[in-house]
Amino acid sequence: MATEPATDLEPEESKKSTRLLTRRNFLIGGSAATGLVVAWALWPRAYEPNISAAENEEIFGAYLKISKEGQVTVVVPQSEMGQGVYTVLPQILADELGADWRTIAVEPAPINPLYANNLLAQQWAETLLPSGAEKLTDEEAANWAAKNIATRNDFIVTADSSSVPSYSHSFREAGAAARILLSKAAAAKWGIEWEACTVANGLVSNGDNEARFGELIAEALKQDLPDPVPLRSSPENNLVGKDVARLDMPSKLDGSANFAGDIRLPDMVYASIRQGPIGATRLKSFNREGASKIIGLVDVVDHDRWIAAVATNWWAANDALDKMSPMFETTGLLPNSEKIDAALEKALEEGPGTRFASRGDTQPAFDEHKNVRARYQVEAALHAPMETRTAAADYKNGRLELWLATQSPAAAVQAAAKAIGISTDRVTLYPMLAGGSFGRNLDNKIATQVAIITEKIGRPVQLMWSRAEEMMHDHYRAPAIARMDAATDKAGRIKALQIKVAAPASAREQSKRVVLGMDEIAAMRASIDEADAKAVEGADVHYNLANFSLDHHPAYVGMPTGNWRSNGHSYNAFFVESFIDELAARAKIEPLTYRMQMMSGRPRLARCITGVAAMAGWDGGLDGSGQGLACHSMRGGHIAVIASANRGNSGLNVRRISATVDVGRIIHPDIARQQVEGGLIYGLAMALGSSTRFNGGIANARRLRDLALPRLAEIPVIQIEFIRSEEEPVGVEEIGVPAVAPAVANALFSATGIRFRQLPLFAEAS
Repeated sequence: MATEPATDLEPEESKKSTRLLTRRNFLIGGSAATGLVVAWALWPRAYEPNISAAENEEIFGAYLKISKEGQVTVVVPQSEMGQGVYTVLPQILADELGADWRTIAVEPAPINPLYANNLLAQQWAETLLPSGAEKLTDEEAANWAAKNIATRNDFIVTADSSSVPSYSHSFREAGAAARILLSKAAAAKWGIEWEACTVANGLVSNGDNEARFGELIAEALKQDLPDPVPLRSSPENNLVGKDVARLDMPSKLDGSANFAGDIRLPDMVYASIRQGPIGATRLKSFNREGASKIIGLVDVVDHDRWIAAVATNWWAANDALDKMSPMFETTGLLPNSEKIDAALEKALEEGPGTRFASRGDTQPAFDEHKNVRARYQVEAALHAPMETRTAAADYKNGRLELWLATQSPAAAVQAAAKAIGISTDRVTLYPMLAGGSFGRNLDNKIATQVAIITEKIGRPVQLMWSRAEEMMHDHYRAPAIARMDAATDKAGRIKALQIKVAAPASAREQSKRVVLGMDEIAAMRASIDEADAKAVEGADVHYNLANFSLDHHPAYVGMPTGNWRSNGHSYNAFFVESFIDELAARAKIEPLTYRMQMMSGRPRLARCITGVAAMAGWDGGLDGSGQGLACHSMRGGHIAVIASANRGNSGLNVRRISATVDVGRIIHPDIARQQVEGGLIYGLAMALGSSTRFNGGIANARRLRDLALPRLAEIPVIQIEFIRSEEEPVGVEEIGVPAVAPAVANALFSATGIRFRQLPLFAEAS
C-alpha cells in the first residue's frame, strides 16, 4: 500500500491518472494503488498467533491466554472507543469457555492476518470494485476473494458496527476450543471420557473431581481438537445476556487507563500543528523569529503541507504557531458552501445516476396517479469527539514506536513507515483507548505527522491537534440532497416511489484511504463520478412497495468525506421517514396506520412500531400534539422512535424520546442500552446541529460551541425497550442515530404545521 501525494491536477485529469481495481485483478488479489499483483500460490495458507505471553502463561490460539494462576486474558482486535467491545467480545468467549468472569482480563491484539475483519471486508469490497460493478460482490467468488484479500492485507478495521457480527463466532470457537482442551487434560488425569467433564465458573469438574484452569494448561496444550470444534448448545455459564462488569471501566474510573494524550516518555516534548485550507495546499511561508521569545520552544518542523512547533509543553507549542503566522497557498478548488450546494444540485438534476434498487415499474404508476414531490437536504456533519487527534512516537536506531488510537492499525503502521522511509516491520504500534471516535479514527494522517516530527528532532514527541484543527480538517459526513417522488392513488396510498440522492462517494473515498493508502486529496479526486452503493444505504425503503427505484448521483464537493456514526443511514432515514410522514399528512391518515399498511413481510420492524406506540402513549400525531414517529432498519437491526417536541422561544424543546429496538440476541443488556441511548442523543445532536458550512476551504465551525449541540439540561427523558429475540446478534453502536432526526422533524410538523426538510432542522429558517 502507498500514500500518494496530492497533486495540482484538475479533478478530471487526476481521476484519469488513478488506476482502479478491475474485476480480474480484484479476484486474484491485485492492488491497483501499487501495481502489485499477488501470486496466490506463494501466500501461506495458515498463520500463527504473534501474541506475547509471560512465563506463567500459555497461549491458546489467537484470542486467548491462560495463566497458571487461572487468569484468562482475551485478545481483542477491535478498537475500544467507549462502545464496550473490550467487554462484549470477551463475554462471548468466557461464556463458551465456562470461565469465572472475575478472572477475565483483556488486551489489544497485535497486527496479524488472523484478526482480519472479513465481514467488513466483504461489505467494503464493492467500494474498491469499478463503479457499476457492485453486484459482483454478491457472487461467492468475490466474497471469497474479499475474505482472502482482507486476511493477506491485515484488514483489521473497526467500523460499521461490525465487531460482534464479524467476530462473535471466532470468539465462541476460541472459547470452545480451550474448554475442550482443558476437559481432555482433566479427563486424562481422572481416567474418564472428556465429554463427561463439566466446565463452569473457571472449574473443570466430574463428580467430586475438580480442577482449576491453571492446573491443566500445560497438559491441555498436548491434546488434540476435534474438527469441527463443537459449541455449547446451551451455555452452562450463561454469561451472555447478563450485565457483567465492564473490563475497561475500573481503569477509567481510577484514572489509570491510558489514552494517547496520557503517554509520558523520558525526554518527551510536545507538538502542535497548523494545516492550511482543504485542498491541494502547500506551506508558503512562516515567521520563525516571531516565536523566538516563546519560553520552552524546542524546534520547528516544516513540511510541504503543514508546520509543527515543538516545545516543553503543548501550550507553548501552540502559542508559537500563532506567533509564526504560517501562510499557505492552495491550487484548484477551495470548498465553499455555495459551490457545494450548486454541485449537489447539478449532480441531481444533470448528472448521471446509477440505480441501486429497482422493483416493479414506476413509470405507469406516475402516468396514472397523482404525483407528489419533495426535496430534502443535509449539511456536512462533524465527528467532534471529546479527544482530538493525538499520538505519541519515539524513533531510535531505525525503529519507530507509535502510541495511537486507530480504527485501522495496519494502515496506520504503513502510513507512518512510508512517511519516514522504513519498513513496516520496524514500526511497533501500541493501540490506545479512544475518547470517542464515531469513524474519526479511520484517519491516520496524524501517524505520518508524528513519525516525521520525532525522526527530525530525535526525541519522543506527543502531537495533539487543537480543537480548531480537528474541526477544520475532519473527514466530514457527506452533505447530500434528495428528490423524493411518489405516485399516490385517491386514498393516498403509495403506488410508486422514486428516490434520487446526490452525495459524494464517501465510502469509496474511505476505502481508498484505508485500503489503498491514498491521501485524502487523491482519494477524493479518484472518486469523482463514481457511484457508491453506501451513499444510498438506508434509502432502499423497508416498506413493501410494488414499484420502487433508488438512484445515486455522485457529486464532487471538494472536501474529504468518510465514515460517520451510521454513515448514509443518518441522512437517508431523514429523507425517507420525513417524506412518508408528509404523504400520510396529505392522505389525512394517521402516520402509524399509514406505515403499518406497508409492513407486509416486515414483522420485526412492525413489532418495533407497535411497541413504541404503546410505550410512548402514541396519540396519532394529531395537529398540535407534538408527537412524531419514525422507524428504520439497518444491518439486521430494527428501531422505531417517537419524539415529543415543540418549537419554543428558545428553540427546539424535545420533551421525550421513546424507542423500541430489535437487535437480535443481546450480549450485554446494559452496554446495548448505553449504545442505543448514546445513538439517540447523537441523532438529536444531528437534528439540532453537528454541522458546518465552508468558506474559502475552511470550515466555519471551529469550536464545540459552534455546533449547537444539546446541553445536559436539554437532553429529554429517554425510554428504551428491547424486543427479546434469539436472532443472531447485530451491532448496536449506530442503530439509535438515524430515526431520531425524522421523528423530531415529524413532531415539529405535528406541533407547528411547518414541514422541515433540512438538517440541521432550523438551518432553513435562519
